[in-house]
Amino acid sequence: MMATAHKQFDRRRDPEEFIRDPEIWSEDIARALARDDGLPGLTRDHWIVIHALREHFHRFGAAPPAFSHICNTHHLGKHCVENLFHGEREAWRIAGLPDPGEEAKAYM
Repeated sequence: MMATAHKQFDRRRDPEEFIRDPEIWSEDIARALARDDGLPGLTRDHWIVIHALREHFHRFGAAPPAFSHICNTHHLGKHCVENLFHGEREAWRIAGLPDPGEEAKAYM
């Protein structure tokens, strides 16, 4: 992502770095966010989790009650989100989803 595009994108995030409008998200943005978080790259397993989170959000408008359910559903191991993203909040943010709310963040 070019520096100017990155700066424009930065204005579309809230103070906690969540994207305000999930419709502006792209895989290139996810890669940039992952790099910013120190992740060396996004593997097939990362993309499975990212797309599952986005699908869940678009269906239910909220974070899943248990992120481990996504891991188990896709046979990635119970703690795949923590292992792949260093935490649920980071996975949610890289998936380009908006602030899930204080209660959800308390469990992330």
